[in-house]
Amino acid sequence: MKTRITELFKIKYPIVLSGMSWISTAELVAAVSEAGGLGILATGILTADETREAVKKIRTLTKKPFAANVTLYFPGAERNADVLVEEQVPIVNYALGKGDKICKAVHAYGGKVVATVATKKHALAAQRDGADALIVTGYEAAGHGGPITSMVLVPSIAETLDIPIIAAGGFADGRGLMAALSLGAEGISMGTRFMNTVESPVNQKAKEYSIAREIHDTVYTNKVDGLHARMMKAKGVDRLMKKKLNPFSALFRSRQIAKMLGFPWLKLAVGITLMGPKRAMQMARMAIGFDAFRIGTMEGDAKKGVLPMGQVTGIIHDTPTVKQVIERIVKETKDVEARVSKKIK
Repeated sequence: MKTRITELFKIKYPIVLSGMSWISTAELVAAVSEAGGLGILATGILTADETREAVKKIRTLTKKPFAANVTLYFPGAERNADVLVEEQVPIVNYALGKGDKICKAVHAYGGKVVATVATKKHALAAQRDGADALIVTGYEAAGHGGPITSMVLVPSIAETLDIPIIAAGGFADGRGLMAALSLGAEGISMGTRFMNTVESPVNQKAKEYSIAREIHDTVYTNKVDGLHARMMKAKGVDRLMKKKLNPFSALFRSRQIAKMLGFPWLKLAVGITLMGPKRAMQMARMAIGFDAFRIGTMEGDAKKGVLPMGQVTGIIHDTPTVKQVIERIVKETKDVEARVSKKIK
């Protein structure tokens, strides 16, 4: 299987693991890359030292190309970006911020850069900043996606940009990959599908939830971590959506973020104070969301925590290995191509 993405990243199949906090660990990244796809390490919740350790661990588990992400919106993201450059990670993925400096630094050692976007405006900005490819995230996606469905967003951006795009949001099988290619994408990125695999570190209950839930069993809200995101409908989400905050709570909550990321709390607190009430509220939500996501994914507790989950969970019915997922998708894609060809002759 050959697309602009497989050639750009030197991978066998145009299938990418989304960089999901707590989920896209070194082990899962290596499993996806070993199976012929591209694994993306999530560094948003890691300190700089933890990021370096994870990168080194991936290299002990696979010799295949891999990637790591930086969420520029998060405190400490610049330090993680520096680590990825120092370690010369082959492919760096960034989101929620301007990436021109990252592009320049990564290109200096011959690496590639992928920007994650949810709008045409941000896609054009990423291309100007020097990104080699894009992950375009539609409304169906788990976690932070935009308000436009993949069916519309992907062709809209594909026909506008010169660089290749990877479609994210609503993809879990060969039908999805074939559809993405038809819409103008050069590959797909999957979160919920890879979350529910043998190698995934999420709690077994979370995997069972994924199998049991239907396409309508998710909610899209900005009341959990301050940014619009999709997660499984459950009591934990309902509770957080109703939770009332005030800007001053951000200062208290920021201690949790600072401690987890190894970031100086005083520096973070001053920064939040200078942001103004609206941004401070966002930061307070983010601190709450961090803890809720951890509880939902790692403990499988849907009453106290939340579980990021895409609408595509409704067509996921098992917990296979990563290799089985990728091999299945490749076979299904070829089957779909043959079936569709007969219909349009």
